Amino acid sequence: MEASAAGSRGRQALRFLCPKRSLLFPPSASPLRWLVGAPRVLPPFTVAAALRPLHADPDLAREADEIRGLLPRGFDIVGALLVDGEGSDADAARALELASALREGLLGVAASHGMVGGYMDAGSGEIRFVASESGGTDAVEGLEVVWEDEPGKLLWEKGCLLRCELPLKLPLYVPSDEISGIEERFSSLIESTAAKLRDPHVSYLVEGPIPPNESHSSIILHGDDLCSDSRGSSRTKECTKSIVSCSEFFPEKMYNLSLTRENADAIEITILSNQSVSGLKPGTTPVVEYFPAPAPASLRVINMKLDIVCYSSIDFPVAVAVSELIIPGLADQMSVMKKIIASEITQQAQLCPYHFIPPGLNIPVTAIYDTRYGEIEEKQSELRKKLHIRLGLPLDRPLLRISNALTFGGMGKRVKGTSRNGSSLLRDVHREIPSSGVSGGIMSLIDGSYEYYHYLHDGIDDNGWGCAYRSLQTIVSWYRLQQYSSIDVPSHREIQQVLVEIGDKDPSFIGSREWIGAIEISFVLDKLLGVSSKIINVRSGDELPEKCRELARHFETQGTPVMIGGGVLAYTLLGVDYNEASGHCAFLILDPHYTGADDLKKIVNGGWCGWKKSVDSKGRSFFLKDKFYNLLLPQRPNMV
Repeated sequence: MEASAAGSRGRQALRFLCPKRSLLFPPSASPLRWLVGAPRVLPPFTVAAALRPLHADPDLAREADEIRGLLPRGFDIVGALLVDGEGSDADAARALELASALREGLLGVAASHGMVGGYMDAGSGEIRFVASESGGTDAVEGLEVVWEDEPGKLLWEKGCLLRCELPLKLPLYVPSDEISGIEERFSSLIESTAAKLRDPHVSYLVEGPIPPNESHSSIILHGDDLCSDSRGSSRTKECTKSIVSCSEFFPEKMYNLSLTRENADAIEITILSNQSVSGLKPGTTPVVEYFPAPAPASLRVINMKLDIVCYSSIDFPVAVAVSELIIPGLADQMSVMKKIIASEITQQAQLCPYHFIPPGLNIPVTAIYDTRYGEIEEKQSELRKKLHIRLGLPLDRPLLRISNALTFGGMGKRVKGTSRNGSSLLRDVHREIPSSGVSGGIMSLIDGSYEYYHYLHDGIDDNGWGCAYRSLQTIVSWYRLQQYSSIDVPSHREIQQVLVEIGDKDPSFIGSREWIGAIEISFVLDKLLGVSSKIINVRSGDELPEKCRELARHFETQGTPVMIGGGVLAYTLLGVDYNEASGHCAFLILDPHYTGADDLKKIVNGGWCGWKKSVDSKGRSFFLKDKFYNLLLPQRPNMV
C-alpha cells in the first residue's frame, strides 16, 4: 500500500514495518523511541525500526554519535514516539522537535524529508501523531496508523545492500615533545584520509553477487564518474543516465529475510587508488625528495579495518549510491573509530565492524568490537548489553555475537549443517508436519533451529542403544545454532569420555554400547556447555499429559528441546499442543530411532517427526503405562 494523504498537504498515514509489541517490550529506561525509516527508498512516513535511548533523559549529541556507528547509510531518523502515559498533543510536538534535532546532529543538516512526532497510550496502544512535510516546520495531525503484514518483502523489493571493506594503515608522526597534541594530529589525519575518497585518482570496482552457475556483473567507476561536486554536494539530477542502476547487479532478487540474515547478498564495492595516474612524460626520470623532520619524532601506524553496509534503492544509479552512501558511510565509520582509538591511542585498539539483522529487527545494524577482548570479557559483554537495550532485544540471548554476524556470499550459496563425515544434516524438520488435531489447543514450540540426529548418522551403527546419545546431539546442535556455544556436536565416544572424566562412569564405559539417560545427559550439558537442566519424573506414561502445562511453560520461556527417556527408549520433544479447558494435548516428537536416509518427506510421512497423543484414536498408548519417564528440560543461559 502507498501512504495515504487527504489532499496534497493533508493528514498523513504513518506506516510501521515493525510490530507494535516491539515499541513497548521489553520496557526501557526511556519512554522515547527514535523512529527509523528510509525516505529515499520507502514511502513517506514509513517506519522500518525503532531505536531506544539508553538513558531516561537522552543527551542528543551522544545519541547522534552512537547511532552514527550503528545505523547504515540509507536509513535515517524520521521521527520519535513517546510510549508512556496518556500523552498529549504537546508531547507529540516535543517528540517531533527532539527527532528533528537528533537527525540534524546525526547528519549535520536539517531533514529534507517529512518527520513525525507522536505518543502511544500504554494502555490502549493507540498512537496519535503529528507530521511535518518535507523540509517544513508546520505540523499537521496524522490520519491513521498502518501495521504492515510483510515488512521484509517491502524492504527488499524496493531496496538492496551495498558493502565496502577498506583496510587502512595510517602513518601518524608524533614529535617527541608534543605528546599532548597527538589526538589533534590523529583527527587531522582521519579528516584528510576521508577527503581523499573523492580524489580523481580513486576508482571503485563495483561487483554484484555471484548467482549459481553464472558470472557476476562488474563495472569500474572513477572519481570523475561520481555524482557529486568537489565539495561533496550531490548532483543526482545531473548524473549521467548511462550509469547502470543497482538493480542490474541482481539477476534474481530475494525477499526471504531469513536468507538475507544467513547469507546476505550485497553489491560489493572495492576501492582502488592509482597513485601514478598523472604519470611521467616519456624520457623523464622519477625524483625522490627528502624533507627532514624539523624535530625528533616517532612513527605510529594506526590500523583501521573499515567495513560498512548501506541500504539503497534498487533503482539508484550505482554512481549515486557510491557518492551519497558508500563514501559518507566510510567517513562516518572513520569518525566513530577515531573517537574510540583516540581515547586510548597508546593501546592500539583492534577494532572490527560486524553487521547483524537480529531476530525481531528488519534492518541491518553495525557493531564495532575491539577484538583484543574475548567475547566473554566484561567490557565486551557490557557493550553488547547496551546494544541489546538500544535495539529492544532480549537480555538473555546472544543475538549480537560475532558468530551471529551477517555473512556475504553468492546468491543461492546457503550454508547447511554438516555432520562429521561431511554429509548434510536436516534442520527444523517439524516445520513440514500437519497440525496435531487437538481442538482449541495452544501450541508451544521450540524457539530456534536444531539439527536432526538419528540412528546410523556419521557411519556409527548405534541401532538399539544410541537413541539418548542422538537426542543429546540434537540438543547440543540447538545451542550451537543459537550461538550459545561454538563447540562441535560431540560423538558417542566423546560423550562417554565426559562421563568418565567427571567420575560418573568407569573407564570401561568408553567405547561400549551402554545406554545413557536424562541424568547422564544433564551431566554432559553441564560439563560441555555450562548449561543447567531441570528434570521432571513421572511414574507412568499415563501421567505425562498432566505435565503439559509445565512443558508449555518451558517452551514459552526457555524454548529448548526436551529429552524424554523412559524404559528402553528416548525421544526429543519439540513442543506441545494443549487445551487447558479440556485437558487434551499432543506431543511433538522427534524420533532418533529412524535409520533411513535424510529424506524429509519420508521422515514426515513415516511419523518419525510428528504429533503424538498419549492415547490415539484407536486406543493405542504412545507412552507406556508400565514405564517411568524422566524429562530433561535444558535451561537457556541468561547471557548476551
